[in-house]
Amino acid sequence: MRHSFLFISFLISTFLYSQVQTLTDNFQGTGNIATWSGDDCGMDNNFINPFQTASNNSTKVLKYSDIGGQYANIRFDTGSNFNLTANSTFSLKIYVPSSGITGVQPNQISLKLQNGSLAEPWSTQCEIIKAVALNQWQVITFNFATDSYINLNGGSPNPLYRSDFNRVVLQINGENNNNQVVAYLDDFIYNYTDGPVFNNLVWSDEFDGSGAINATNWFRQTQLPAGGNWYNGELQHYTNRQVNSFLSNGALNIVAKRENFTDQGQTKQFTSARLNSKFAFKYGRVEARIKLPTGAGTWPAFWMLGKNIIEPGAFWSSTNGTVAWPACGEIDIMEHWGTNQNYVQSAMHTPSSFGSTVNYGGQTISTVSNQFHTYTLEWTAERMIFSVDNNVHYIYNPAVKNSSTWPFDAEQYVLLNVAIDSNVDPSFMQSTMEVDYVRVYQENALSIQDQTNLIDIVLYPNPVINRITIEIPNNLLGKKGKIYSILGQEVSSFCLNEIQNAIDVSHFKNGIYFLNVEMENGFKTFKIIKN
Repeated sequence: MRHSFLFISFLISTFLYSQVQTLTDNFQGTGNIATWSGDDCGMDNNFINPFQTASNNSTKVLKYSDIGGQYANIRFDTGSNFNLTANSTFSLKIYVPSSGITGVQPNQISLKLQNGSLAEPWSTQCEIIKAVALNQWQVITFNFATDSYINLNGGSPNPLYRSDFNRVVLQINGENNNNQVVAYLDDFIYNYTDGPVFNNLVWSDEFDGSGAINATNWFRQTQLPAGGNWYNGELQHYTNRQVNSFLSNGALNIVAKRENFTDQGQTKQFTSARLNSKFAFKYGRVEARIKLPTGAGTWPAFWMLGKNIIEPGAFWSSTNGTVAWPACGEIDIMEHWGTNQNYVQSAMHTPSSFGSTVNYGGQTISTVSNQFHTYTLEWTAERMIFSVDNNVHYIYNPAVKNSSTWPFDAEQYVLLNVAIDSNVDPSFMQSTMEVDYVRVYQENALSIQDQTNLIDIVLYPNPVINRITIEIPNNLLGKKGKIYSILGQEVSSFCLNEIQNAIDVSHFKNGIYFLNVEMENGFKTFKIIKN
């Protein structure tokens, strides 16, 4: 079950530790945007700059001429979709001479993101509108993380959570009018930097085999809090019995059961298990592949607490406890309530907002209890990104980060449990949370030899349609290569017996894949885009 595919971005000229994508056009013939087109307007992207000044002394610009078209705009499509969860910005220079305007439309420019593969690309568009000053070159910047935006379809999600945008549309002085405007554009830039790349598997439990759980990795937490009951009015005892937590057929089973059970002087009607990881970390990507239990009253969770929590009976508390909850910080990667079947939620609990916290988001998935899904947190010094099967549903990124809003600059540990809440169905008897694996990735400190090998490995063409060539240095001849889908499924395995290895990917579905190349010390991974 172990697939240590590593998310890494690779540039031939420079090895970077973060993913970077740039689209530019200075209209001098050196940009990488080749699909400009105009709708209901005139467009010339090789026009002599009529307003060369110190603010923009370029010789060529793009001329936009709305001569009365009702929906005049210019646009381009991209080869891969935009990643707006990253530090993404769009910027351009614009000059609008007052002499080229008719009517009374506001002086503005709109940048719209669309899904160009739709029959009606505008139907799910999102746009940002910025004011434009006349008769001067100015730089306008658009950032969907910080600027006010407009979803044409009110049901569309926050653009940061979308991954279907592949078209940029620019429109000047609005639409649905027959007024005229002439404008000149230059130095269009789209750039994102996606922070650290968590490509090094530092800890995992694959839950292989059957029988007892790995006591090196996990601690069964059983001690009741003061007062004799678990928090939130929960009804269960957590036990250290194998009947409540065990391995079966390569998965961890946490079983919540209706049964009278007496422990610590308290008799309760339900039992379950609560596991603490004996590993703690700061920053990285943690993910678990889980199938959830069912039944009103079940409350499974995959979550984290600060290693410094004071909580008698928790694994880390006796040696590291210095602060109480919520000062330690709590990160709920996945919670599910049987009373709201198929809705999964992520949430943050901090001194600034806890309990019924305002910091949460979620999504509905119709198969959470009959199929495995991958629940992921990516944790950096700047933000938390929560997703299911790579579909982001919540980002926590407070503008002010202090001990009240961000107690997340210290190590946290992983918890897995199934609680029983007070809304339990009288007929409920038993249900199981199955966990295929838990994995933690952090940034990889590459050796000099590995860095040299990576620079010598070349993939082309990428994006690819039919066959991709993997070019390797001599010292990697005979090493293995494997390709995985974005969900971690192995789709191809081969031996790298040539300097140039042609691999057939024509039968792959379009999307993102990851190539693992065996190195001198483990594997390194590269992203492949299949078109």
